[in-house]
Amino acid sequence: MSIGTKMMKNHSPFIIPSCDKSVAVIGAGPGGLAAAMQLAAAGMSVRVYEAQSVVGGRTRRITKGDYSFDCGPTFFLMPYVLEEIFSACGFRLSDFVELQRLDPMYRLIIGDRNDPPKIIETTQNVDEMVRRISEIEPADGPAFRRFMDDNRIKLERLTPVLKSRVRSIFDMITLEGLQAAPHVRPWESVYSQLGKYFKNPKVRLSVCFQAKYLGMSPYECPSIFSILPFIEYEYGIWHPTGGCNAITSAMARACEKMGVEIVTNSPVEKIAFDGSRVTGVIVDGHHHQHDRVVVNADGTWALKNLVPEKLRPRDSDETVDSRRYSCSTFMLYLGLKGAVDLPHHTIFMSSHYEDNFRDISHDGKLSEDPSAYVHNPSPLDPSLAPAGNSSLYVLLPVTNNQPSQCQLDWTVEKSRLREDAMRQLETVFGIKDIRSRIEVEHLVSPLDWQNERINHGATFNLAHNFNQMLHRRIPHTYPGLDGLHFVGGATHPGSGLPVIFLSSTITTRHICELHGIDHPLDAATMATA
Repeated sequence: MSIGTKMMKNHSPFIIPSCDKSVAVIGAGPGGLAAAMQLAAAGMSVRVYEAQSVVGGRTRRITKGDYSFDCGPTFFLMPYVLEEIFSACGFRLSDFVELQRLDPMYRLIIGDRNDPPKIIETTQNVDEMVRRISEIEPADGPAFRRFMDDNRIKLERLTPVLKSRVRSIFDMITLEGLQAAPHVRPWESVYSQLGKYFKNPKVRLSVCFQAKYLGMSPYECPSIFSILPFIEYEYGIWHPTGGCNAITSAMARACEKMGVEIVTNSPVEKIAFDGSRVTGVIVDGHHHQHDRVVVNADGTWALKNLVPEKLRPRDSDETVDSRRYSCSTFMLYLGLKGAVDLPHHTIFMSSHYEDNFRDISHDGKLSEDPSAYVHNPSPLDPSLAPAGNSSLYVLLPVTNNQPSQCQLDWTVEKSRLREDAMRQLETVFGIKDIRSRIEVEHLVSPLDWQNERINHGATFNLAHNFNQMLHRRIPHTYPGLDGLHFVGGATHPGSGLPVIFLSSTITTRHICELHGIDHPLDAATMATA
């Protein structure tokens, strides 16, 4: 069964014996809040420490004047994954947030060095997508249907692995792991694998740009992630009213109903240990005692800054910093007078797309013709801007701040990037007179991300190259340290809201096992069997 295809029928809270244990969760992002919900439902006492003044982490709301924006994620996929967690905790997700399915899902603008860009409006209607792709390349339309059929099987085989704690390669030597193995194919990138389906390079790019969700190039992203476009077409793309930040706000409200304490403006300074055993966290110089700590802060930043180096010999600061990281992002949040004639999501792929990624991932420099993404939610969701106006989110992928890669001075380069973004908004996205329409503006550079306690400003965490997948990401339960756990994009299965929710379940299920109690999802399954 694919992820989340089974929905819970019983929405009554499940009675689980209390284990009388106190857990600190560091970070009120989606992974931390999902972990807090599940641990509270298991009967534990949970307190969430959040460094920002609001919940959400990179999924928080940014408010500027009368305009509101999502800070980070704007694509909400597979809502049934989160619905399972809400149901297991005695709630309905729909009672907390309104979800709207998007059609078109997004508009793709694929640049060409010699001809006008190719525009593809995407839809969940597979027959219609076959027709639209066939107009570009006749043989590629039917191949899209084959791609969907093959990846439906692929996701089904991979789902048990995505939901499991993988501590070493030996955890893969199971019936489910062996069934998944033929679909991993580490020697193939997403782009090269799609060459087996699609002849036209533009069609191929239109079905692999989703590697950007992981902060990676489709030319390097492992082929396992061809499931990302499949998931969009199979299950849809959704807009939560208020933005994706409404999801984390809903989780925070559910937490509070369950007795979870959430304290904002409370950056954790250190995790406290007695030898190798966790004893709590240090906040504002005070030791707050807890039996376990679940880290939802940026994973590699947390290792370097919250855990003494002598307690993690396999993860010295030098080792952590030498790992490969995702790209960063330059963000432009604009409150504009008047309406903007764009779909909810518009993705521009530069005619120098491959060069863009080489600049970002290897050369550490800015591109002359960068790719860009624009989120225009106001036509569907008027809650984000004054009546008749637009709340616009603009993202340009850029290099991260890893010293071995980047020598850019963002205090200087952000002016150039802003000008690049403005030029593209006018010429590529067709927004006329944009400069004169700006009422509020907020810029975020990789340096700003780094100052938010994100290692190297890499907004998508560790890269998802094959050497950093499965057990090679940060462990859910840190070996050798009693009571230290991790959730979020730096753990298995990786970045993106649905899989971050899965990581929270993997971690909290293991914590429940350590205390000999049922996990809420398991209790819910037994109750509805």
